[in-house]
Amino acid sequence: MAKYSRLEVAMAMRESGMIPLFFHSDAELGKKVLKACYAGGARLLEFTSRGDFAHEVFAELNKYAQSELPGMILGVGSITDAGAASLYMQLGANFIVTPVLREDIALICNRRKVLWSPGCGSLTEIARAEELGCEIVKLFPGSTYGPGFVKAIKGPCPWTDIMPTGGVSTEESNLRGWFEAGVSCVGMGSKLISKEILLQKDFKKLEEDVRKTLDIIKAVRS
Repeated sequence: MAKYSRLEVAMAMRESGMIPLFFHSDAELGKKVLKACYAGGARLLEFTSRGDFAHEVFAELNKYAQSELPGMILGVGSITDAGAASLYMQLGANFIVTPVLREDIALICNRRKVLWSPGCGSLTEIARAEELGCEIVKLFPGSTYGPGFVKAIKGPCPWTDIMPTGGVSTEESNLRGWFEAGVSCVGMGSKLISKEILLQKDFKKLEEDVRKTLDIIKAVRS
């Protein structure tokens, strides 16, 4: 069962401005990634469900977060059907992120009052997601659309909260472009938690990169 309500998660996303995205089949390595992100100031993390037995890894990470990292909010991404969403919610997922707009996932998440963020690529999809109770829309893949798309959407729909994923990097110019266009937060995967960091197990660098990125976001927002 989710520890945080969808409104609490939405507020945390808006306040933080960044959600690290991560998957690895080694739960022990995952715990170190979690700890480094937490030490760097991140209070949310999206575990991307892309491997066999990924739900077992998530269960270990969520237990670790609840016992060792107060205030850390774990959710799951790359969910493509209601069955998978239900499974992860049973394991305590606090939010569900999908690459596409799926109404069956919306219904099952709303039933549990768990935040869900669907991948959308048009204003029509975004409007439908909001009609289905979506608080924060995932713009995916962000690199295909860019900040200009966000700015255009915010014109007629200033109430829409958008989180681009894909095409977001740690460079100030990139982050400034997105936030000045009006995004509420960004999702960052390999540009933040790189293969090199994982191979070298350089968790101190990850901690520093997370802290630096959050500082940049705070600065560009002000």
